[in-house]
Amino acid sequence: MQFFSNFTSAFKKGSKYQLFFLSVLTVGLAYGLYKGIIDNYLAEAVAMTEFDKGVSEFFRELPGLLLVFILAAFYMLSAETLYQLGAVIMLAGMLMQTVVPANKVMVILAIIVYSLGDHIQLGMRTTLTLEYAKEGRSGRALGYISSILQGGQLIGFLIISAAFLFVSGVLAYRTVFAVSTILIALGVVFSFRLTGRSETDRTKRRFYFRKKYTKYYFLEVFYGARKQVFFTFGPYVLILFYGASTSVISLLFAISAIFSFLLSPVIGKIIDKLGYKIVMVADTLILVIVCFFYGFAHRIFPTNVAFLVCCANYVLDSIISLASMASNVYVHDLADTPEEARATISTGLSVNHLITILIALFGGWIWRTLGMETLFVLSAVLGLCNSAYAATIKPPKKEMKEGVTA
Repeated sequence: MQFFSNFTSAFKKGSKYQLFFLSVLTVGLAYGLYKGIIDNYLAEAVAMTEFDKGVSEFFRELPGLLLVFILAAFYMLSAETLYQLGAVIMLAGMLMQTVVPANKVMVILAIIVYSLGDHIQLGMRTTLTLEYAKEGRSGRALGYISSILQGGQLIGFLIISAAFLFVSGVLAYRTVFAVSTILIALGVVFSFRLTGRSETDRTKRRFYFRKKYTKYYFLEVFYGARKQVFFTFGPYVLILFYGASTSVISLLFAISAIFSFLLSPVIGKIIDKLGYKIVMVADTLILVIVCFFYGFAHRIFPTNVAFLVCCANYVLDSIISLASMASNVYVHDLADTPEEARATISTGLSVNHLITILIALFGGWIWRTLGMETLFVLSAVLGLCNSAYAATIKPPKKEMKEGVTA
């Protein structure tokens, strides 16, 4: 009850934030169900190899790279209208996934459509949250909406983990897709009752490059590359190499989500206390250990032990990935205005997506031709490059002054 009391106090009365809340919750739950099964569905029903998975991820990430052009093309639409458009496109993608045959081309096409709607909604979710938030409570509002989204996803993961202890097969997968479609349809109904005319965030409609942010852009390149290796191929290693079931994979996602939910504030405090530079360096040094065990556990331990080691390292990677918020703090310290910071971070996300689609495409080829060990060695090398580059960061003068006066 206290959560809902605090939640309502963060938003303006009459802003229809309750409908926004319901749309976010239903979409989060639908995504949890979808994400909980999609990797196993691709491996078992569609028979996608590691290379095929990389190709599918290339196309899944493509809308994220093109988002800035999409938002620029629809600049005349309000944030509510774009949010509704994203919901409809997501619905079309999930409906396609429900009805198309388990054919690689058709399945990837459904993934692209769903991803396009998801990225449009993602861009507008923050805008609407800030629009509906009370003055001085934007941070709280963003935190509550994030909790609602993650909570919905977590419930979805747990449902899949429990359900697939008793069911399996293509029919079970299609049933989950159908339920997700119904949930997104509910989200569409809720979103179409948002009648405001909020202006979209102009900083998301264009690329913003300035020389002083060069290091930030390169850090996004390194982070995007190393993140994509685990996001795309982490679950696939467990499924193809160790034979992990849908129930196990979904439970692993749920555990990762719980740790992320609980430790996000802790990581934030560590960044404030130690500084973003130390966190950036330490984050990727830990990643080297994670990559080593993920790629070579099967050569060190018996298969059953190696599988548990990889599961633990997958969760650990999701935890250290939270340190990516340090780069946003870095941008905030460099920026002269909040608008400049938002525009720079938006451009950084586009840079991030550019490298992720390339890593997704070539990562599958590297695994197939050189082995998964080489893939995770590459991820570790990228992590070391990230650490070395982050170590060259010099805190802005204003941060140094604050440190002296403190």
